[in-house]
Amino acid sequence: MKALVTGASSGIGRDMAKHLSSLGYDIIAVARDGEALNKLKEELQTKTETISIDLKEEGACKHLYETLKNRKIDIVINNAGFGDFGEFIETDLEKELDMIDVNIKAVHILTKLFLKDMVKRNSGHILNVASIAGFMPGPLMATYYSTKAYIVRLTQSINTELKKDKSNVKISVLCPGPVNTNFNKAANVKFNLKGLSSEYVAKYAINNMLKGKLIIIPGSLIKIARFLAKISPEKLVARICMKMQERKR
Repeated sequence: MKALVTGASSGIGRDMAKHLSSLGYDIIAVARDGEALNKLKEELQTKTETISIDLKEEGACKHLYETLKNRKIDIVINNAGFGDFGEFIETDLEKELDMIDVNIKAVHILTKLFLKDMVKRNSGHILNVASIAGFMPGPLMATYYSTKAYIVRLTQSINTELKKDKSNVKISVLCPGPVNTNFNKAANVKFNLKGLSSEYVAKYAINNMLKGKLIIIPGSLIKIARFLAKISPEKLVARICMKMQERKR
């Protein structure tokens, strides 16, 4: 059994690779930081291959698939991603375009290419990592929230198609709230809510993915937040989100 994990050099991706390895999966760990990947390789219990590439490049995503398409990948976890904080008119355009390339375009490409192979053999799991941000507006993190909304809707849509075709392939989306990872530093943001440990989120996500659960939300407070966002007027949700975001400064 083989599992591909992007963004595997730290945080949730790293802990997902560790948990999958403990379950007996050989790991293909992908990230930009080759040194961190090599350290991860030393910690895993199963055969591990590391690939250091930058997924913001479309060619790199396609090359990754071409390299692995004959390996029979049982699990694909699209975890690579990052965020940014600030007023939309003030945040850096180039960073946002890179974010769209990593958070959306890379996930879209890898999901499509590996999913085709999984459908042909009628087996496999794909887990796309989004965020609770995917269910609500995100003033002061507009681009990040929008990228995660795309991933949520993409995954839900593909799931419906797979069910229509009675496929045994499963697709899931992980939607955590704050998690204690390097994300906060990269996004230049401070969370008010206490974050869950990445180890807990990783194990929770993998275990529920293997059960075929579509939307995976770790933590009772975040489940409540999603429920309240669903039943509340959109303008109210946007104002509440704005106030919460302002406290992150």
